[in-house]
Amino acid sequence: MNGPSFEENQVLFGSDPTEGIVAVEPSGDNAMRIFIRSEDRLEIRDEPFISFILLKEESLLRDFNKTARYESLSSTNEFKVLALFESWQDCTKAKIHLHGTTGTPPSSPEAPYLFLSDPVHQHLLLTGKTLFKGLAFKKLHRLALDIETATAPGYSFSNPSRPEDRILSVALMDNRGYEEVLFATEYGEKELLETLRAKIQSLDPDVLEGHNLFNFDLEYIVTRARMHGVKLLWGRDGSEPHTRRSRFSVAERVIDYTRMDISGRHVVDTLFLLQYYDTVARELESYALKTAARHFGLAAPDRTYIEPEEIQWYYENRPEELKQYNLDDVRETLALSELLSYPFFLQTRIFPFSYQNMFVRGNATKINALFMREYLRQRTSVPKPGEAGAFAGGYTDVFRHGIVRPVISCDVASLYPSILISNKLKPQADTLDIFLPLLRSLRNFRMEAKKRAMTVEEPHQKDYYEALQQTFKILINSFYGYLGTRLHNFSDPQLAGEVTRRGREIIVQMVAWLRKEGAEPIEIDTDGIYFVPPPGVRTDKEVQDLIQQLSDNLPSGIEVEMAGIYQAMFSYKKKNYALMDDKGNVTVKGSGLRSRGMEKYLREFLSNMIRLLLEGKEQEIHSLFRDYLDRIEEHQLGISWLAKTETLSESLDTYREKVAAKKRNPAATYELAIASGRPYRAGDQVSYYVTGKAKTVRVYENSKLTSDYDPTCPDENVAYYQAKLHNLLKKFKKFLPGELF
Repeated sequence: MNGPSFEENQVLFGSDPTEGIVAVEPSGDNAMRIFIRSEDRLEIRDEPFISFILLKEESLLRDFNKTARYESLSSTNEFKVLALFESWQDCTKAKIHLHGTTGTPPSSPEAPYLFLSDPVHQHLLLTGKTLFKGLAFKKLHRLALDIETATAPGYSFSNPSRPEDRILSVALMDNRGYEEVLFATEYGEKELLETLRAKIQSLDPDVLEGHNLFNFDLEYIVTRARMHGVKLLWGRDGSEPHTRRSRFSVAERVIDYTRMDISGRHVVDTLFLLQYYDTVARELESYALKTAARHFGLAAPDRTYIEPEEIQWYYENRPEELKQYNLDDVRETLALSELLSYPFFLQTRIFPFSYQNMFVRGNATKINALFMREYLRQRTSVPKPGEAGAFAGGYTDVFRHGIVRPVISCDVASLYPSILISNKLKPQADTLDIFLPLLRSLRNFRMEAKKRAMTVEEPHQKDYYEALQQTFKILINSFYGYLGTRLHNFSDPQLAGEVTRRGREIIVQMVAWLRKEGAEPIEIDTDGIYFVPPPGVRTDKEVQDLIQQLSDNLPSGIEVEMAGIYQAMFSYKKKNYALMDDKGNVTVKGSGLRSRGMEKYLREFLSNMIRLLLEGKEQEIHSLFRDYLDRIEEHQLGISWLAKTETLSESLDTYREKVAAKKRNPAATYELAIASGRPYRAGDQVSYYVTGKAKTVRVYENSKLTSDYDPTCPDENVAYYQAKLHNLLKKFKKFLPGELF
């Protein structure tokens, strides 16, 4: 099923066919330890490790007094010498030597050398090995972990540095049927940590999973272990985990976290998976585990729920319920990971990175690694990274606003990749000509995987092929995005600009053809068009024929597909619209109509209002509006409907400095985080609501954490929340009945 038809492509999957590799770790200074899973048996073997640095010229290391072997690389790119070292220590010393003699650090785009700081990445690049080849996802041994902690009287949150705030419970569950709760009534905290260590060693998982695992559970365990003098020794070689502060980007967000590396194992945080998922979907109310489990239908009907402030009480009075609550957390964590981590598992078969690193490497970095691996395999020179240039983006426009009926949607299948392939466009530095064959292979693989996903009946096979085609789709689109990125070896901003120029021309040509045929374009969104069909075109067959004619009138290699038929569309503004299909399902696109920054009551009101517009029931909007005003007035909306959940984009210390220097205004999110005493970090979320009486208040001076809300004594600012509803309604004034204003 996972067969050679996909994985025999050496450029895409690497030249080494070794199957079942679940981890690769340095072993000493000149060897790599390879962990290979065969069914439930784990084989461990060491193999030589050769490290490297790419150089503009060999003379750069002329005065370096350590042994190195030099190979000249073919072609005319800047890095034309490969320096090979039999010792990682010698390689890092050579890097230090080059920094000193050239005056440029390895991170500089001007450096006349290229050093990669991850020895595992280096080994995978040079050997062509990748992890997980031939391994089914269900065979990967995954262990979920979750802890519950005490909170000293007078505090709102647990702090691992307070002696009283001990670990009360540790739940463990794996994908092989094991589950257990280590409970503090049965162990002292030191013994509990030692027992946890023994469990991880005996279960020997490939992957350790958890929700907010890095910034809470693992940090907490490490701090408490240090307090008790317990060595965690979780590594497969008996070593302690290595922790360090790190960060990565998810779309516009920068996530700070305490990274933990465990020798021979991978650590996966499902909080990261949710953030990746939501960059596209943008439908999650929050990234909390229980909210996500309910959203995806993973929460069991009899799931146990306990409020954080009640943990201590349940521990003392109803311990069995706390144990069940803890187990439900790890059960949902395993299910969430199984749902969202599969594409990353499949990418690990392709890219020369560890599974853990696959979650924190951007797509452009991954694409760059594919090129680097093949150029090294063929001993071909590598271009020097360059700065990205500015270029115009895709064509977006809107021609008509309001409610439109009926509406057809069509788009160009993989517009930018199709332009690259059909016009034989490739990066200037790609002297091996692997860009286009790789892109063609990915497109062909995706179509084959998509076809198999629709034809196979066995659920596991169907999930596999669906995840595979989605993975290939992401990679295909990333190839274009890679061209315009900064600081990657084969990027080509000039080519990226040429591709978008041709894309705009194609869309303009499509619009002109549709108008000539009597259609009315409504909205253009980069690679797709929404339009009212010509008179007389109504049936599915007639629409399909129209789309085929449109496709036939475009350049060779550019194919148009029908994306949908809708009974109504609400066109609000550019890239903001709502669609209702023939079954009454409504899809909303654009931050102006479904902003995650809106409070839930505003999102729900807007969603209901849009549905009424699409259904032609504009007169009912007045009753809807009055109902929401009354529910706010009578405190009938739960506080979660009024609260805002925001992500900290910088540390609390940085925030304080900027406010003191008047470089930014005070914000409720940060003021509440500071006042809580909790060690919040960039990337953490804070949920709060607004208090007071007046409709205009300084929010940062009139707000409380949602967790502090007392429903028996409601203190939400009614006037403020009603005013926000009025202001939202005014944005849609021209589309609504006049009596509303």
